[in-house]
Amino acid sequence: METAGRTSQVEQAAEPKSPQIAPVENGKPVSIEPDLDFIRVLSTQGAASFKECFQCGTCSATCPISPAENPFPRKEMAWASWGMRDRLLRDPDVWLCHHCNDCSTQCPRGARPGDLLALIRREVVVHYAVPHFLARWVNDPRYAPLLLAIPAVLLGLALMLREPLQDALGITGNTGGKIVFSFSSVFPHWLLNSFFGFFGILAFVGAFVGVVRFWRAIMADRPDQTSAPVKGMGASIIAALKKVISHENFTSCTTARARYPAHLGVFFGFLALSLVSIWVITAKFNPLISSDFVYPFSLLSPWKILANLGGFSLLLGSMWMIYDRLEFSDNAGESNYFDWIFIWTLFLVAVTGFATEFMHFLRLEPHRHIAYFIHLVFVFTVLIYLPYSKFAHVIYRTTAMVFAEYTGRNWGVPTPVAPGNGVSGSQRKEEIENGEK
Repeated sequence: METAGRTSQVEQAAEPKSPQIAPVENGKPVSIEPDLDFIRVLSTQGAASFKECFQCGTCSATCPISPAENPFPRKEMAWASWGMRDRLLRDPDVWLCHHCNDCSTQCPRGARPGDLLALIRREVVVHYAVPHFLARWVNDPRYAPLLLAIPAVLLGLALMLREPLQDALGITGNTGGKIVFSFSSVFPHWLLNSFFGFFGILAFVGAFVGVVRFWRAIMADRPDQTSAPVKGMGASIIAALKKVISHENFTSCTTARARYPAHLGVFFGFLALSLVSIWVITAKFNPLISSDFVYPFSLLSPWKILANLGGFSLLLGSMWMIYDRLEFSDNAGESNYFDWIFIWTLFLVAVTGFATEFMHFLRLEPHRHIAYFIHLVFVFTVLIYLPYSKFAHVIYRTTAMVFAEYTGRNWGVPTPVAPGNGVSGSQRKEEIENGEK
């Protein structure tokens, strides 16, 4: 009897539940008021084919990371067709998708669900961003010159006020530009640390407020508001971070597997550069630095080696992304301004960084200072505009993954199935591939 009971439990767990697509309230269907403007945005800005969907469920069946209960992206395709903007903006499953495009290449109607979810993610970033207008600017090519001019003007003003501020604060400047602190004569570290520190705090506050708004929305939209969390918050955060660091879900992709090494390059390259930057910024009060701290680093310094490796990793990763999107657009998915502005900015950060380093060692005057100024402008656009660009994916997707761990959204569920066919997603995928052969 005990064995039979266990078997029954396994069978019940393996049997998928029908995806909850139609909106219900107290068990009864409710009327829908389509957001026609939202449908128009989706149709004209990168997901024109989503209306071709006829709800066959192939997308959910072929997705290797979609849960069995209410799998994505089938229900999101229906909600988009119905113009259910609010429902989609508070849907965490939009972020559990990693845009591997297995669903898009297997779709018999060419509806490209992966492109639709990518566009919805952009709308989520814009919707929850604070201030809202800045998110609209960052994602509108008409404002690109203005967004580059803002850090250039602000940094220029800071440099113009450098000496009055230095005198007022009693800071002693370095006397030479070709000794230990090579860039101090034009870009003193106290000024750059203060400049990026101030705007970095503003960006952090904007990102924090946006994520809190998103978290409240997805928590309020849980089907069962009375259920207890499956994991503690700390354990959920740790589990989600492990998946983020390992890029575990990217390894499940088959169509766009090339994205895995490209994302790893950008991710770990950025982490390495961030670590070196933090080490330099905290040099005066970092308890881990026991000896005299000399900066700039020599070429053989471990920190210099780590910075150069991180720079090369960022450069190669961004180049790989550009190549993949240009040469394999069908597999990589539709690319819009939201994608390109972020990738090209990362690329330019790496290129201007190496150009600055090269000119620094050649002691090219004033070229090295001009290159450094341009580099700092691009660094500003990556870091300070983070809550409003595609870079915000790192915080919103992590938040959704924490939610999935916290609520048990992706716990103990089998591979997704196509509605009513009784086979797993992996089996369904094999059937499709065998059928093609």
